[in-house]
Amino acid sequence: MIERKLGKATRDAYGAALVEIGKTNRAVVVLDADLSKSTKTAEFGKVFPDRFFNVGIQEANLVGVAAGLAACGKIPFISSFACFLMCKGFDQLRMAVAFSEQNVKVVVSHGGISIGEDGASQMSIEDIALACSLPGFCVMVPADEYATTALIHESVQHQGPVFVRTGRPKAPLVYNPTSKFQIGKGALLREGKHVTLVANGLLVFEALQAAEALEKEGIKAGVVDLHTVKPLDEELLLREAKKTNHVVVAEEHQIWGGLGSAVARFLSAHHPCRMEFVAIQDTYAESGTAEGLFEKYGLTASHIAQAAKKALGKI
Repeated sequence: MIERKLGKATRDAYGAALVEIGKTNRAVVVLDADLSKSTKTAEFGKVFPDRFFNVGIQEANLVGVAAGLAACGKIPFISSFACFLMCKGFDQLRMAVAFSEQNVKVVVSHGGISIGEDGASQMSIEDIALACSLPGFCVMVPADEYATTALIHESVQHQGPVFVRTGRPKAPLVYNPTSKFQIGKGALLREGKHVTLVANGLLVFEALQAAEALEKEGIKAGVVDLHTVKPLDEELLLREAKKTNHVVVAEEHQIWGGLGSAVARFLSAHHPCRMEFVAIQDTYAESGTAEGLFEKYGLTASHIAQAAKKALGKI
């Protein structure tokens, strides 16, 4: 099986990338809602205290302040837990950032259920759907530390609002320090013939493991990392779907409104094919280890492999 080598948590990669960016771009400012030790923006605050602002536990105001700074020519990065920032700050994200077309970068931590023991109140399962619904937003879910670092750097260069989900646990390495990333362009990690596995975030490594297991059964599965949910890499997705005619989408998100919905919407219009979806099935999770929760809520490599066989009509 593919070697499971753990790298940094993607939230740690984000914090380190901010410091790197801050050294060369004085327009970058960072704001947090009293969770900087958890979101990893605290390191930026230590190095650049004059460009770091802790607004306190008031996520809506966090967004409003960032929009004002963006209107003055700054490039604000704002962070909190995904569920807090997206749910409590949504109206401000809608009006002050999306409607106003402000250059605000929203980078959330503790996305999905892999935060583990913190429980349902702090697990974000709807953040991707909320972010995708905001006109003009780019929405990304990187798989590992190298993807996160590269996409944060790309976010600075992108003119317009950006949403990036990072996570709490250490993430298995998928890429290397020289891997190239571009907003809106996915990565074909494994060529396929019978089925295409599309994933992002922690589910990319699970998809790679599933593909190896399927190969032992004579099923050649391709693996595509669509780290950018919006805009989709339609060219890559269409090419791989036409190649295999069977697609499985895997994500650490509520089944409604996430990557699966975006892929299904596009393929239904351009290349209808047999599809299956590995996601959180319209429920909240509970407290537990990340591994235990992935098993209970159907997000492991074995669940992806089963979905692939179902799509192929083999079960």
